[in-house]
Amino acid sequence: MPVYPFYQVDAFATRAFEGNQACVMPMEAFLADDELLKIAAENNVAETAYLVPQAEGVWALRWFTPAVEVPLCGHATLASAHVLFEAGGYAGDVIHFDTVQSGRLSVRRLADGRLEMDFPSAPIRPVPVTDDIVAALGARPLEAWGGMFYAARFDSPETVKSLTPDVKALKTLGAEGEGWDRGNFGCFALGGEGVDATSRFFAPGSGIDEDPATGSWHTMLSRILATHFGLPEATCQQAYPGRGARIDVRLEGDRVKLTGRAVTVIEGQFRL
Repeated sequence: MPVYPFYQVDAFATRAFEGNQACVMPMEAFLADDELLKIAAENNVAETAYLVPQAEGVWALRWFTPAVEVPLCGHATLASAHVLFEAGGYAGDVIHFDTVQSGRLSVRRLADGRLEMDFPSAPIRPVPVTDDIVAALGARPLEAWGGMFYAARFDSPETVKSLTPDVKALKTLGAEGEGWDRGNFGCFALGGEGVDATSRFFAPGSGIDEDPATGSWHTMLSRILATHFGLPEATCQQAYPGRGARIDVRLEGDRVKLTGRAVTVIEGQFRL
């Protein structure tokens, strides 16, 4: 019976029950895709990250939701680096991850214990706010952009927090980004409780009605905030009901730095 190390981590969190859940499973080699997807469905959290060592300080990394493999995932990358630093005994300051669709990603351990991720930040473009999207979201955005996802700006953090979208309708709508299907919506407003922007992320197109803390979404949000609102550095709050997370972002050309913390909540073995 094959046995694999298993870690469940709350990412973009300072304690248990905050941020977003990710499972991290180091392996000597990737299993077949259908096996990886079955494991992710069994874990039944937003993403399961699989790690395979490549060289000193370098791991191959793939991410699966319970429904699909995704081209980029921030919180599960943060969780993976956290596991390698804390449980894997990696003594260096920087971990490199080689990914299938997002190239090389790096995570640096800062002096204060936070982890800083270096991610790509894809271009954005204005897109229309259509009546079917308004109906599915249950409120009318002020404006919207396409890129990796459909990004909708609302008038206030209170409007964002009160959204109750029709996720079944959202699944077939929105912007079709590079490597992503429709049905992935970032909804945000400027301001909030001590932050520059407040957002939520609905992802029925990736098999998740709402994601609690989404690093990939913040690579897009960072570009919007820098390009259109003069905020190349920003503190953001993802306002998932009952959990939520704060994510610091800094846009640097075509890259973005995402900073946060993580905590391990479960450690054990996965038996196939």
